Order: sequence, then structure tokens, then C-alpha cells
Amino acid sequence: MPERPEIVCICGSMRFAEDMRALSQSLTLAGVIVLMPAEIDTPITAEQKAALDELHLRRIDLADRVVVLNQGGRFGEPTFREIVYAEAAGKPVTFAGPAWGSA
Repeated sequence: MPERPEIVCICGSMRFAEDMRALSQSLTLAGVIVLMPAEIDTPITAEQKAALDELHLRRIDLADRVVVLNQGGRFGEPTFREIVYAEAAGKPVTFAGPAWGSA
């Protein structure tokens, strides 16, 4: 039986959804199972946002490692919170910029 593929959770701002999809595609073609935030096209309430944030933490729980899509060397407080959560859970955290090969 083949070894289980690595599971990677992508974190980062959904403002860069197109880049996140490209990173996901690159990782998937490399044989990785990818978990990433859902794309919600409609306005959401604060309660829904909190529930989605919690759901993303569960994705991190499932992952073997986390890749942070890091545009311009900066990220916001939600992404920082996800990095801290992943590190506290013992998940390796790597960063990928526009050159997705670094993931």
C-alpha cells in the first residue's frame, strides 16, 4: 500500500485568492493533498466569519504542515493568528511568495 500523501494547509489573505489557487494547483500536481480557505462570494456576518476562522483552524489540525502565501512580506492579524496556532500545534510552517516553487 502506498504511503499517504502529505497534507498541506494553505493560509493567507483571500485577497490573493487567484495566487492561492495557483499555489494549490502547483502543490496538487506535486502529489500533495491541499486544504485551503473556502471562497465565499457573498457578504457574511461577523458570526459566519468567526465560524469560518474556526473551521480553518480545524484544517490546520488535519495538515502535516502549513504554507503561508506571503505577498510582499506582510500578512494580517488573522494569518498571524493561524501561524501562531500552527506552530503551537507543532506543525511546520513555510512561506511561499509569488514564486510558488518555494512551497
